[in-house]
Amino acid sequence: MKSTTNTIKLLLLLMFTAVFSIHAQEIIEDKTDIAATEEAENTKTDSTNAFNPVKVDGVAGVVGDFIVLNSDIDKKFLEMQAQGIITKDITSCQVFGRLLEDKLYAHHAIQDSILVSDAEVRNNVEYQVQQFLQQVNGDMNRLLKIYNKESEESLREEMFKTNKDMMLSQRMQAKVIEEVEITPEEVRQFFNKIPKDERPSFGTELKVAQIVVEPKVSEEEKQRIINQLKQFKADVEENGASFRSKVILYGQDPGIKQSGYKYTLNRKKPRMVKEFREAAFSLQEGEVSEPFESDFGFHIVYCEKIRGQEYDVSHVLLIPEVSDEAKLEAKEKIEKVRQQIVDGEITFEEAAREISDDDVTKYDGGKLINPETQDYNFELTRMDPELYSQIQDLKEGEVSQVVAETDRSNKLKFKILTVSDRIEDHDADYATDFLKIKELALNEKKIKAIENWQAEKIDDTYIKITGDMRDCEFSSNWLKK
Repeated sequence: MKSTTNTIKLLLLLMFTAVFSIHAQEIIEDKTDIAATEEAENTKTDSTNAFNPVKVDGVAGVVGDFIVLNSDIDKKFLEMQAQGIITKDITSCQVFGRLLEDKLYAHHAIQDSILVSDAEVRNNVEYQVQQFLQQVNGDMNRLLKIYNKESEESLREEMFKTNKDMMLSQRMQAKVIEEVEITPEEVRQFFNKIPKDERPSFGTELKVAQIVVEPKVSEEEKQRIINQLKQFKADVEENGASFRSKVILYGQDPGIKQSGYKYTLNRKKPRMVKEFREAAFSLQEGEVSEPFESDFGFHIVYCEKIRGQEYDVSHVLLIPEVSDEAKLEAKEKIEKVRQQIVDGEITFEEAAREISDDDVTKYDGGKLINPETQDYNFELTRMDPELYSQIQDLKEGEVSQVVAETDRSNKLKFKILTVSDRIEDHDADYATDFLKIKELALNEKKIKAIENWQAEKIDDTYIKITGDMRDCEFSSNWLKK
């Protein structure tokens, strides 16, 4: 896209990018102690590693009950570099301004009684610890040395506080824009005010449709899995066996280890698939559910703790095995259908409605919906790489060879794809690209809502900028001139 689109996206990226990392910060108990705090931390250690801490003396700024240390600015640069972001054109003042925004959001989240549960924060911390350990080959002592911490407990405590503040900031931002909407007339006005030579351009777009056939699991295999889960349940309830040991030894959920072998569910904030939530919320503390099926396989759920609307639960997931005969049968079925389409015996849309196992697309002739735009058009340069690799060589109306893939629940599927309605590179057209233009207009309106909120809150919030940071030229009125 051209400059208008890029500017909007850059602003949104700066405002909503959440970086899960550690940076020093503290609650100020007495603002008169700022000068004393500024004299602390006089040591600076150089670093070429994104994990190495950088200590710099002094407080750079204060927002409400929060401070930003000079060292926070350096650490923010390291975080961006670790993510592969080129920082040579980003100034310290820009990074400092972003940190001030974070503190402003966190401060007012507390004022507005926005809550973040300790369980949610702990889940984030556990995930981060596991990610950090992967980067140091699982060596906790090395990780503690990098962050200059004496114990794993002190490391987790600092991470807990940082994560909680970050999550407060995110939720305050979401609250600011949650009711921002846009009308068709506002979209039209937004489009018309863009000079013709500055209107965004869109890359080649096309529509994609698919037919999916899944190998079927036999009833005997399903019953074997159910019986095994019933044995686990009985062993826990009748023999006092550890549920966690069942999860560790037999569970096939690849994500549960990272969360400490449990998930925290909230009745008011849907998480996990419907079948899982229904089973979990029906339990009392210490109970184990009956086996149930979801798209991922068969489960039993154990309720560890209930705190009001929050449930700490664990589960054993077992995935049924598909026989080689079933795989061969599914592959032959879709190959036969492909040949019928190529021979003109049936249309792609008719075949999708008749035999596809993908309930999301089959009733619409197999058409895929773009998750970013919620329409049928896919821009080649922004397409999911896996999908792009499957259709990049297809001509319009051509049917792909059979593709074998595993989905997010690790199920094997066979599919064929076709493309249609290819539109080459073009400048934005109001009628053709209405949904994309609407997205740009809505993003601009959200940015204005955030700017207005910031201007209002900066005026009525205690803010102090110290030292060299007072020489910065901010886009927001942090200096209250």
